[in-house]
Amino acid sequence: MDTAQHRAQVRDFLTSRRERITPDQAGLPAYGGGTRRVKGLRREEVALLAGVSVDYYVRMERGNLAGASDAVLDGLASALHLDEAEREHLYALARTAGRATDRRRRPATTSVRPAIHQVLDAIADAPAWVRNGRHDILAANPLARALYAPVLDSAVSGATSRRPGNTARFLYLDRAASDFFVDHDRVAQDAGGALRLEAGRNPYDKDLIALIGELSTQSDLFRQHWASQNVTFHYSGRKRLRHPAVGELDLNFESMQLASEPDLRLNIYTADPGSPTADGLTLLATWAATVGSASR
Repeated sequence: MDTAQHRAQVRDFLTSRRERITPDQAGLPAYGGGTRRVKGLRREEVALLAGVSVDYYVRMERGNLAGASDAVLDGLASALHLDEAEREHLYALARTAGRATDRRRRPATTSVRPAIHQVLDAIADAPAWVRNGRHDILAANPLARALYAPVLDSAVSGATSRRPGNTARFLYLDRAASDFFVDHDRVAQDAGGALRLEAGRNPYDKDLIALIGELSTQSDLFRQHWASQNVTFHYSGRKRLRHPAVGELDLNFESMQLASEPDLRLNIYTADPGSPTADGLTLLATWAATVGSASR
């Protein structure tokens, strides 16, 4: 990403956030009574709410966040009603603007230490795996490998054949994804928002840029999600999967940053006790053991 591309990213993000807010939502009076010529807030209204001059805000919306203080960014975030993920994205864009010529960012982690493999294997009753910011599946315990068999099999031999398995690539490029993920559209939108957040944090990751380019050229749905400028955290919630061997599973998920490896997240799926999904995970463990024995 060069300086022009970074400025365009800032411009598109700030413009999209400004255009979604009405004067009434911002607590501003609607003068004139006629139809407004602009969508959402005017630039001078954002400047007023953020406590900066109109010229300064226009400069920021044109893509120049270099030198913006925390106080200015906080004021801008409040004026635009940014949520927590959007605030983090704004700060990431500002940090990148402050080192526009520094491209020595380390690439996303692509392997895990043996101790992390041991942690995964010690989690015997729940699917658990580790991913990086690009959504590459770097390590998984046996139950997770069984649960995500459609994703991992696709990475080996399917339409999205590429190692390691990548959930974003599977979601957007493999037709099987709409069967596997019951709430496919929402899950894909979350994945796209998480990738944009990662692109703000790590704009010079060549593999991330390549993945975004691949998805942009091959998926209409990804282009739509990417153009929305939406960003999102994906740290907890429910995930409904339709597994080819054990049927539909309604799972809780938690995603935790590894303190020793800040670029990696540990994902764990659990089931409510006594639920059909808990029975399904038990069946999945039996299925995984059977398949594993047959393959040896």
